[in-house]
This record gives sequence, structure tokens and C-alpha cells, in this order.
Amino acid sequence: MSEEVRMNFDISFYKNKKVFITGHTGFKGSWLCKILSNAGAVVTGYSLNPPTSPSLFEIAEIEKDVTSIIGDIRDYDSLKSAFDEAQPDIVFHLAAQPIVRDSYKDPKYTYETNVMGTVNILECVKNNSCVKSFLNVTTDKVYLNREWAWGYRENEELDGFDPYSNSKSCSELVTHSYKNSFFSDGRVAVSTARAGNVIGGGDFANDRIIPDCIRAAQNQEDIIVRNPYSTRPYQHVLEPLYAYLMITAKQYEDIKYADYYNVGPDDRDCYRTGALVDLFVKYWGDDIKWISRYDGGPHEANFLKLDCSKLKSTFDWQPRWNLDKAVEKVVEWSKNWLEGGNVRQCMDQQINEFLKAKE
Repeated sequence: MSEEVRMNFDISFYKNKKVFITGHTGFKGSWLCKILSNAGAVVTGYSLNPPTSPSLFEIAEIEKDVTSIIGDIRDYDSLKSAFDEAQPDIVFHLAAQPIVRDSYKDPKYTYETNVMGTVNILECVKNNSCVKSFLNVTTDKVYLNREWAWGYRENEELDGFDPYSNSKSCSELVTHSYKNSFFSDGRVAVSTARAGNVIGGGDFANDRIIPDCIRAAQNQEDIIVRNPYSTRPYQHVLEPLYAYLMITAKQYEDIKYADYYNVGPDDRDCYRTGALVDLFVKYWGDDIKWISRYDGGPHEANFLKLDCSKLKSTFDWQPRWNLDKAVEKVVEWSKNWLEGGNVRQCMDQQINEFLKAKE
């Protein structure tokens, strides 16, 4: 792609655009709301109450920035009412049950949320003529994982192993079906984005390594690492969010960009979990350390990475922050929060720094 394609995307595209976000009270949803609000978008969010306590949504007072509607993505009537009122130009679908271990505990809820939730939001899009651009955010775990050394490409087989991963594979297939069945006339540009593991300030989820690190540091305890040798594509949360915003803006302007995209870091940022924790320890200081302790939990993949050549060649896109910088920014945000600093200001500073970073 030419230089012109890359330079044509500017976050100011979203000024005055009406945007609907499902899952806006979550970690990624809260950061997305902040970016869009800063850009001047008119944002409506539909989600359950924040999934953790504390939560980034509450700490950063994201409700100041958006019209926030608390509702269940499984409740079509409630979702339809919010959607019809918002009349959005653009839709980001992030609502999900996102935790692998929780999907083993309650697979029925996971499938209802991740599959029928996708059906419900696509029904809203289908039944409203206002929408021009739709993006379903899924995961790198949608692929049939063969534990091979190279990255998965968008044309690989979809067949996630555990209920979470499999339900997101199903969500992809639902999206493909709606795209072919109801949007083939080109009135709505439809894409999916399959992102790798994200880290960032304000993630308080259980069973995620960086939140576990922060909790241990806060309590002055050793960090427990369940599987230090598993390899994952880690990236700062602003990386995929910027890519989502770019894809959705470009397909809004030209439907030829509507497609299925992997969004992940470069190979150099596919780290073993233990090496990631080493970076955290370096930036946190205070003589904290980690220990390996496998707890006999359910199946989790040992090796998984993405081939992001398609995103790079289509949009001349490159990651902006490597993993070292990403961990530094997580620690910066977390220490700011723990010391009673201005979290909103910290987020704004990190967003602005990211947007100005050289690709």
C-alpha cells in the first residue's frame, strides 16, 4: 500500500461520529471509550456492570465520557431499545465472557454471551439503516491450535479448544454468515479482528498474568506464575484498539477494506510468560520476585502467535510500542493509581504519546 493510505487515517475521523460499543465497561472497552471521547465521537455503550472490582470504568470515570446503558447482550429487546435510540454510524462489538478458566466453569453462559450476543448485535445492525461500519472483536484463540512455530493466518481453520475459544470461533462464523446473507449489498462494511493477549493499566481480571503481578506487588507478595514457558503474543491495549479504529474508519470510507484481520505484535514480542514477568519485575522494582507454581488447571495452549502480514500490507500498519515499552506503561499507570494520582490524566497522556509515536 502507498504512504497515502497510512497517512489518510487520523483519529479525528471519529469527531461527531455516532459510535455504539458493546462491552464498554470492560478493560478494553473503557480504553476505547476514552480514545473515542477524546476524539470527539458521540459514544453510546451497552454492557453489564463492570466485570471486576475495582474496575477501570469506575476508577477513570468513563461514564462522564459516554452514554452508558447497563444491560445484558443476551437480552435482545433491551439491546434493540438502546441501539434504536443511539442510531449509530459505527459499531464495535466487544461484549464477551473473556476468561478461559471461567468458560470451563460455566460453558452455557459463555456460549450464550459470546455466540447469541453476536447474533443479537448483528440483528440490530441488520434492522437499522444508520450503520455503515461494524467490527466484531474476537481473539487469536479462534484458530485450531496445532502448537506450530509459525503464526496463524486469517485463512486457517477456526476451531478453538476450550469453551471460550470455541465460542469466539462460533462468533466469527456467525459474523461471516450475516455478512454473506444480509450485507452482501454493501450497505454495511463488516470485519472481524482477532487480537492477541493485551496488557495495560486498569486490567483487574482474574487469571491474567499482569493483573496477577500487580496484585502481588500491591500486597508485597511473590508473583505466582502458573505456566512460565507458555508463549503468547503480548501487546499494549492501545495497539489493537488503534488497529480496530483504523479498520473501522477505512472500511467506512471504502467497503473494499472489510475483511478478517489478525492484530498482534511482531514476533519479537511473542514472549514466554516468565520473560514477561521478568520485564514487570524490572520496571516495578522494590525487590519483588516470581515463583513457578503449576496449579493443575484446565488445558491452555503452550504456543500461539499470529501472522499479521495482511493488516500490515493492507494498511501499511506497524506496531508502535514494543513489549518493553508496554510493560513500562502498565507499571506507570498502576503506580499512578496506587499512589492516588489522576488516572484520567494518565490515560490521556498515554493515549497522546501512543498516537504521536512513530510507526
